Amino acid sequence: MKTLKINSEFAHELILAIPYAHWLHQQNQLEKVITSKGMKPFYYFCKNVDEKFEFRTLNNTEAGLNDLPNNWPHHNALAVCGKDYGDLSLEEQNNVNGVLDYSQWSPPKYKSYYSLFDFKNKPFIVVNNNYNIEYNKPISKSLRFFNIECLYKIFNYLTEKGYYVIYKRPNNTEFTLDENEINTVNQNISLKANVEGIGTITDYELCNYYNGKVIDLNIIKDNYPQFTYNELQLRMFSNSSGFITPNGGGGVLCGYFNAPVVMHVPHGKELRNGYLTNKNCYYNKLSNNKLYPVFDMNNESNYQKIINKIKEIF
Repeated sequence: MKTLKINSEFAHELILAIPYAHWLHQQNQLEKVITSKGMKPFYYFCKNVDEKFEFRTLNNTEAGLNDLPNNWPHHNALAVCGKDYGDLSLEEQNNVNGVLDYSQWSPPKYKSYYSLFDFKNKPFIVVNNNYNIEYNKPISKSLRFFNIECLYKIFNYLTEKGYYVIYKRPNNTEFTLDENEINTVNQNISLKANVEGIGTITDYELCNYYNGKVIDLNIIKDNYPQFTYNELQLRMFSNSSGFITPNGGGGVLCGYFNAPVVMHVPHGKELRNGYLTNKNCYYNKLSNNKLYPVFDMNNESNYQKIINKIKEIF
């Protein structure tokens, strides 16, 4: 029997730790999971979950990743090809990007477990967003977010098509934070812009202009005090008709629910050739989702490209 101790950033836990824990459970080998505060709903299959850690670390060694079969989310070249990534040809690297060792990897079926949830506003699309400092750079250098103008266009289009919208952007009070999120809180950063005829508003305030058809997930949480934030989002996501998201941890979570995912990728390892398009990439194995990535190869955010893809898919 094995005890799994994981204190990594959220994306790494979703990609590497949880599928391994679920595999151990299926083999009757999982004794206990020690994880961050608030993460118990993600390990519904384990009876012994200790939510121990108050903060997440970006140090992979301290996070416990080296105790996992896959300790790096972006590839497992050694297991897949028998060689280190740097020893592969360019073609071999392209084929292994985003591909892991799946011999001890089984993502849990969140949709089937959490889908029994009564929420009246259906069908709905989840728009997942974030606005955090990245790599200790100024917030002006952050790329993986939808700005107010882009959100305005997304909300307008989806509501006109008859969808409700659940808007998720954590304000970093809902769960255990990593170092980037802590820096964002300490600098009191908010996502806002000057809107003609209205004035300066935040993304949360923008939701209020759609007559109840665009709803901030944090507001929904107030109506379901019986659920923790993570349990509520798992229930909401399990009933969503689709997702719109930037890449990152929140984007990985969107892939667990057997629904279309339009993902904007302006920055990160996901820009590597094949990473999100390889048949065997981990994202395509999280569930029976259908991923539609929109790449901005030059670390730019061409929001019109994401709007065009949304109109194509939804």
